[in-house]
Amino acid sequence: MTTLTQRTIDVIRKNEADLQANWTASLEATGASRDARVTAIDIDNQTREFIRLLASNARVGDTSISGNDWSETRTFLERLSRSRALQGFDSQATASFIFSLKRPLFDLLQVEYAADPNELVAQMWAISELLDALGMHTIRTFQKSREEVIARQQEELLELSTPVVKLWDGVLALPMIGTLDSQRTQVVMESLLQRIVETGAEIAIIDITGVPTVDTLVAQHLLKTVTAIRLMGADAIISGVRPQIAQTIVHLGLDLQGIVTKSNLADALALALKRSGFTVSKV
Repeated sequence: MTTLTQRTIDVIRKNEADLQANWTASLEATGASRDARVTAIDIDNQTREFIRLLASNARVGDTSISGNDWSETRTFLERLSRSRALQGFDSQATASFIFSLKRPLFDLLQVEYAADPNELVAQMWAISELLDALGMHTIRTFQKSREEVIARQQEELLELSTPVVKLWDGVLALPMIGTLDSQRTQVVMESLLQRIVETGAEIAIIDITGVPTVDTLVAQHLLKTVTAIRLMGADAIISGVRPQIAQTIVHLGLDLQGIVTKSNLADALALALKRSGFTVSKV
């Protein structure tokens, strides 16, 4: 494996300012520095910091970035990747920021090793391997950061898609829209039970008008939610049981005995008010 020489490391350290200027110019030429999501000040700080770390962490004969010598550089790249992920950049643009340093470094080495073409090729290859490793570390961190962002957004969407609404004193409603799965059922139970505790509600209405189909799995999730509501000392009513869903439940042989169901939310609310001691009449 081709390795870095002390001469290469020294020339990088002596020309940090010129390297940064050429790198910034390269980014400007490709339009990367004109992206509205990142400021010119950020670009300047990031390029200066990375070149400083590259010059200080490089060691003779070492192109591996897994050692302790490169810990500070890895931390910088991880921080850069997370910020780019949050700003909406893709992995290619993030990695290209690191790979774009190759040309300024190659130009510097061409001047330094002009009289020794064989050593020039060797050191260009060593620098290329080093930047490739740093770029791949950036991509791995970026992908992990994006996965964390997506997971957090999915959780937020789940919470938004399962709002708990207070219909009356002591009466809560949970309109369900979309398919029920294990993860969503858990979010539903947590948010609904928390609202029962906060409001002291005695009746919770689960409206499944927006649930497209009910199969054995969905029914089991509903039963779990109803059981959890009852354990909290409240009653549960399931509304939005359309004829198609009723037929499906019968065909599947699902046991929903003991669970009060209504065809629509209005009927469920009327029942909840009646249980609460209220009557509704026209003026």
